[in-house]
Amino acid sequence: MSFFRVAFVLLPILSFAADQPQWGQAWTRNLVSEENHLPESFDPVTRQNVKWVMDLGTQGHSTPVVAGGRIFIGTNNANPRDPKHVGDRGVFMCLDEKDGHLLWQLVVPKLEDDKYFDWPDVGMSSEATVEGDRAYLVTNRGEVVCLDVHGMANGNDGPYQDEGKHLALRDQPALMPGPLDADIVWLLDMKEACGIWCHDNAHSSILIRGDHLYLNTGTGVDNTHRFIRKPDAPSLIVVDKNTGKYLARDDEHIAPNIFHATWSSPSFAQVDGKPTIFFCGGNGITYAFETLENASPTDAVVTLTKRWQYDLDPTAPKTQVHQFTQNKLEGPSNIYGMPVLADGKLFIAGGGDVFWGKNESWLKCVDPRAGKEVWSHPLGKHTLTTAAVHDGLVYATDADGTVHCVDEKTGEGIWTHAMNGTFWASPMIADGKIYLGTRKGNFCVLAAGHEKKVLCNLELKAPISASTTMANGVVYVATMKQLWALALP
Repeated sequence: MSFFRVAFVLLPILSFAADQPQWGQAWTRNLVSEENHLPESFDPVTRQNVKWVMDLGTQGHSTPVVAGGRIFIGTNNANPRDPKHVGDRGVFMCLDEKDGHLLWQLVVPKLEDDKYFDWPDVGMSSEATVEGDRAYLVTNRGEVVCLDVHGMANGNDGPYQDEGKHLALRDQPALMPGPLDADIVWLLDMKEACGIWCHDNAHSSILIRGDHLYLNTGTGVDNTHRFIRKPDAPSLIVVDKNTGKYLARDDEHIAPNIFHATWSSPSFAQVDGKPTIFFCGGNGITYAFETLENASPTDAVVTLTKRWQYDLDPTAPKTQVHQFTQNKLEGPSNIYGMPVLADGKLFIAGGGDVFWGKNESWLKCVDPRAGKEVWSHPLGKHTLTTAAVHDGLVYATDADGTVHCVDEKTGEGIWTHAMNGTFWASPMIADGKIYLGTRKGNFCVLAAGHEKKVLCNLELKAPISASTTMANGVVYVATMKQLWALALP
């Protein structure tokens, strides 16, 4: 029993009990699944333990989510499925859970203004969050969209009716939406409504609480990597899930000190009876905010109230941070992974930015009541990991290709395991197993627990950026090019 109370309130669950309708547990973001009777290995050649495999594009960074008999995953348009969609596009696919065939897709043209805002060929990087017959997503253009999970099969639901215009390049005639196209219910363009400036590609996993969506905006540096074009931009916003109205934002003046971009998504828990949103900014600082209970009766955007903030790297520079982009020895920290709540503790990983930063990173345990550090454990040169916490152990990855198993109470290292390639993906735990993949396509299954044991080690010959997903007795492994559905006979 924890020495303080952190309750994880059971809000109305997003979908079926065995589904995985968002990235990580609702709402703690812990990367642990209750699924069992799962394969510990598979054979890509003989297809042993392979239920089906589906070709994607050539770049996909989003973790698949599963809800209501459908799988939702992002990719690019290098493998077109509709002849009217030609060229580089962000693609968000809805697949049939039974066999992986395409039900519909959201195809979004790349932004023409600046390739650093929407990097070529990257595709759709964000994860969907599904609730009932609605899927919520941030597109490659920095738009928050509400999608009908049935696509156009049940007609064009409103109020948004401009899908044809949205499918077309700027100043080009609108396209005619077809049966394979997505049905957008509403759309909020964060560039226009919130004044943000995305960098490389928007990545966000939306958190739903009641009628509100909480999400990171993706705002960051411009193409020089040394200038913030939108210094007043919010990093965390709240949107009405029914209408798409922009309701609230942080006002912590994070933007000027963002070292690269805002890629960490929020989590939620009740802390001593107080509903609290946890958010990691692109300035390397973690914040706890009060939830939005009452939106403004006017169109005014409400300011979120901060409870506390925690700096995982207090000796790092906090201002004029962009002078350190080429410095591997000193500089600011950044946080890519999500903050995770488990067993009355908050777990955060971060350090020098993986592209521009110093060579130092850590896994941190923090008291979620007041933002005080409990322990710190060193990781490799960089990390993008979200932690997985299970049975008194914390699992994390780093960009050196190392898996770390750490004691949850003390932060003491238990074991490490080196894999082939760097990690962008995070560990996922289910059925006593840890599932992991690297950017060189090395896929590995380890036994969870104090003793390191390798159960499976494969070279899939395609990079892996996404975390593994488990739902309804199936393990989903997404490489850049394919989605594998694995299950025992």
